[in-house]
Amino acid sequence: MDNTFSNLTEALTPRYGAVEARSIARIVLEDAFHTKNYHQFRATEEEQQTLEKITTALLAGQPVQYVLGTAYFFGHSFKVSPAVLIPRQETEELVDIALKWVKKAGLTAPNILDIGTGSGCIAISIQHKLPQATVFGLEKSPDALDIARYNGSHLLKGQQVQWIAGDILTDTFEHLRDIDLMVSNPPYIPHSESSLMPEHVLAHEPALALFVEGDNPLLFYQAITAFAQRKLRVGGCLCFECNEFNAPLVRDLVAAAGFETTTLYKDLSGADRMVVGEGWQPTVTTP
Repeated sequence: MDNTFSNLTEALTPRYGAVEARSIARIVLEDAFHTKNYHQFRATEEEQQTLEKITTALLAGQPVQYVLGTAYFFGHSFKVSPAVLIPRQETEELVDIALKWVKKAGLTAPNILDIGTGSGCIAISIQHKLPQATVFGLEKSPDALDIARYNGSHLLKGQQVQWIAGDILTDTFEHLRDIDLMVSNPPYIPHSESSLMPEHVLAHEPALALFVEGDNPLLFYQAITAFAQRKLRVGGCLCFECNEFNAPLVRDLVAAAGFETTTLYKDLSGADRMVVGEGWQPTVTTP
């Protein structure tokens, strides 16, 4: 029997394929129209007008998260816009690794810094799980920082993330010191490789969060690792999310920077994704 779900799926299938179209249709009906019984849902005339606007945007290739203005991450619904990257499942694994390190280190009130916070999904997720922690979220883009502040104020009931505006490539952040854990999913794509990017990512997600200036994909990893050498406490930890093709290079960079152990983790799909340096020792000469 015809219903809104089947009609929307049919409309989206030529653009996305049958499986993805069904997934997107479900997300639209659940998030935009607040129905769990999406198979039986039938839009009213007013709802149909809203649905037509959403369908037009989706058929134009806009990601469903931007169309709806929300994305799920680590059990919460985050506000998103084209000013921030869409939170991805792989990054949830980065948060999980960071939380496990804090537990292993036996820290009850750690100082944690998220560099390039974007929507704030990493910093807010960590603060939610570690309410006694002092969490900082550093971001260059004013528009992204506005989104992060909004998400923090709506998703955190107690201790709030401390948001910092600035550029890790040029600013010194002298007030930041004695950080136990630094975590980052920085830009790593040279502009010369933009033609290799999926069309929907290139067209809609923020270039500032994707691309590095010049042709050095390790630019931000080098800057953040050097920053960690100045700001981490003895025994501290540095966690990176990486492109699978650059991950071994990031591991070598971190390994040379004075950490007792450096580990390269695969994501759930088997791709090299996270690099974790543990046990920062400042006696090692900065490379």
